[in-house]
Amino acid sequence: MFIAKKVKKRTKLRRSEIFSWEALIKRANNMSLLRSLCLRLDSAFYKYFVPTGLVCFILGLTLCATFVINSRASESAANRIESSSPQDQMQFPEGLDYSKFQHNSRNHSRLPCLLCHRRDTNAPIPKRPGASNHLPCAGCHAQQFSNSESPICTICHTDVKSGALKSFPRLKSFRMKFDHSTHLKMGNVSCATCHQPARAGVAMSIPASFNAHTTCYRCHTPRAQSGGRDISSCGTCHQLGGYSRTPEFMQAFRVSFSHAKHQKLTCNDCHQVRAGMPQRRQVTTPEPLNHHATGRAQSCMTCHDGKRAFGDDDFTVCKRCHTGTTWHF
Repeated sequence: MFIAKKVKKRTKLRRSEIFSWEALIKRANNMSLLRSLCLRLDSAFYKYFVPTGLVCFILGLTLCATFVINSRASESAANRIESSSPQDQMQFPEGLDYSKFQHNSRNHSRLPCLLCHRRDTNAPIPKRPGASNHLPCAGCHAQQFSNSESPICTICHTDVKSGALKSFPRLKSFRMKFDHSTHLKMGNVSCATCHQPARAGVAMSIPASFNAHTTCYRCHTPRAQSGGRDISSCGTCHQLGGYSRTPEFMQAFRVSFSHAKHQKLTCNDCHQVRAGMPQRRQVTTPEPLNHHATGRAQSCMTCHDGKRAFGDDDFTVCKRCHTGTTWHF
């Protein structure tokens, strides 16, 4: 009896010890799990949240500093622009000769024509700049215009003290661009619009100088438009470059050709317009030859073949073309 009781007590004690040890182990495990979890949370916080916050803070600080620097720089630049004159903003080469005006200079060539030559009227002579306190020229050349003895005054004035002006200069630094085919397509323009009999009807005039403006300004009036673009400015017809005028004298005049004697013909009977060709090659001209014509193009022989008109081998009519004491083939 006593032995059985002792055994039972021992088994109970062992079970209680086992249970107590299991409880301790479980507690220890739970504690380790909590610590590991805390450690993981702490490492994740320092790994992800702390660097991200620092980056955001640094970025915000950088943006604020950049904004302050740019605002100060823009204010200083604006102050410099307001305080500087157009002359300070433009660069003038050293040793510049102010007694000569050049349209093709670096600064002048980028300016619009109507800035200096305003077309308030349809007058053929262009308007000279400078009537209002030498503007717009003085806008850039204030230093030169502040001195009445500056060479820049001699560009326009023959006498600076009296203010006497020179005549408007002729076309030198600009070439003339004109397209016959474009104008003939308009319908209301013909050869006679621009070309009139000259030299007693022998030749036909070619508009030049300010007389050309008189002719052209019939259509190219101030603020005139064509196809949605302005055709009243100088740049419509003129470009920088050398100018070579088409001569009114032709070789045919040496063999007594006269336009007045051929009034029954139209211009197209002898001349054809070729689009896209240079100035002197836009309109064809017959060879001024009859007996020795090449036959490759129009010539006097095209009409004067003895059938359509006198000529060919009929030497009884020589004096109808070759007149005077001296004449040339």
